Amino acid sequence: MKTTLSIKKALFVLTVSTASVFLPASIGICVNAAAAPSVAGLPDFTDLVERSGPAVVNIRTTEKVKQLRGMPGEEDEEMQEFFRRFFGMPLPPRQQPERNPRGRRQAPQPQEEDVTRGVGSGFIISADGFVMTNAHVIEGADDVYVALTDKREFKAKVIGADRRTDVALLKIEGANLPRLPLGDSNKTRAGEWVIAIGSPFGLENTVTAGIVSAKARDTGEYLPLIQTDVAVNPGNSGGPLINMRGEVIGINSQIYSRSGGYMGISFAVPIDEAIRVTDQLRATGKVTRGRIGVQIGEVTKDVAESLGLSKSQGALVQRIEPGSPAEKAGLEAGDIILRFNGVTIDKATDLPRMVGSTKPGTKSILSIWRKGAIKDVPLTVSEMEPEKIAKKEDRKSKADQPVNSLGLGVSDLSDVQKRELKVDGGVVVDVVEGAAARAGLRPGDIILRVNNTDVRDAKQFTAFVAKLEQKKTAVLLVRRGESSQFVPIRPMGQ
Repeated sequence: MKTTLSIKKALFVLTVSTASVFLPASIGICVNAAAAPSVAGLPDFTDLVERSGPAVVNIRTTEKVKQLRGMPGEEDEEMQEFFRRFFGMPLPPRQQPERNPRGRRQAPQPQEEDVTRGVGSGFIISADGFVMTNAHVIEGADDVYVALTDKREFKAKVIGADRRTDVALLKIEGANLPRLPLGDSNKTRAGEWVIAIGSPFGLENTVTAGIVSAKARDTGEYLPLIQTDVAVNPGNSGGPLINMRGEVIGINSQIYSRSGGYMGISFAVPIDEAIRVTDQLRATGKVTRGRIGVQIGEVTKDVAESLGLSKSQGALVQRIEPGSPAEKAGLEAGDIILRFNGVTIDKATDLPRMVGSTKPGTKSILSIWRKGAIKDVPLTVSEMEPEKIAKKEDRKSKADQPVNSLGLGVSDLSDVQKRELKVDGGVVVDVVEGAAARAGLRPGDIILRVNNTDVRDAKQFTAFVAKLEQKKTAVLLVRRGESSQFVPIRPMGQ
């Protein structure tokens, strides 16, 4: 017998014969269906956030740039209008430029000012004040400031940074500081709940939650990243990825985005790798890696079958650097490296990680596939050259470089940079002043386009900028890291 009960106001239907229930959430009636599977409840993050939050910090970086002072112009007028609209009062008058004895206004003189470069996140790992964050958060900064949730702010010392893994270590002077325990990212499982705490868009101590989407995601040369669906946005960089036990399993580092905002995919540096890096930074201020001097590629299924391999694995040697350990050991282009010190290489990206984590000077054995047979090749791992990073001294040495009306000094991209970035043109930013600094540009940024015109080289870029109208805002397509975005900027007055 089928019984149907209908209530117009509640608008729900209970069908006894099929045990199907359709209820609006506001009614508050609970019906147990015998056939329904058990469902685990959603986690409660409140206690976890309360314990972890105090050890997560906001990181603010500044850079000293030269500004022209003393000549009021259109920018003052815009700020006056802003204050009138939103505060109901005029902007306090700026000091008028000094006049020389003849009563003429003196030309504006450049003055050095601290300009905020960016905001990121980090977390305290020891009670005496060591802080982990991303290398890109503090790159190019003159000063770094760390703010705690209790409103204390410290000027931080940069112990060291490693761009290849995007890990940096800071030190603040404090005692009995709150800290986060470090977990084991190798034990992390896809599907487990995790939270991220950071400062997206400068909003301090913001909590987002999600699950681990995948482990060992290949997005970089030297480490596999943890992929999650936790909402991570600009400003979250450097903050912790925390499991349900309150342990840090990663440092939030990257997002996949076509718009610059969160699109459901974010990546974190595994904490195990971060610990190895920071241990070296704390001991020596730098990271030392091994190298053997080969350019490698993947072994496809077709290649493996044609060469007699049982499956597609290993690293295909495409090129050997002159004078490298690989050349001295007799490796040849076309060799397939199957094992390094007895450890199987499943995919090509495994090799640089294995070699990179090997101490320079270590005698190692490569098992290679050559002409249908496996051969063991001994070699000695050498030290990888330290990555060339534009330091403050390097930027100062370029101070005499011509700066255009946007406040930018640029240079051509090298052929190597073009290949790495997969671009045909563009310029790299060397010097940032005035309007460009206020717009948030940084040394190392790549400019690919001005308005609707692609940038070929520095000469063409300089000529094009010189023709821009001073009263009209221009838009630059700027690439920073793996993402690109449009940056509006107006030329400075001559």
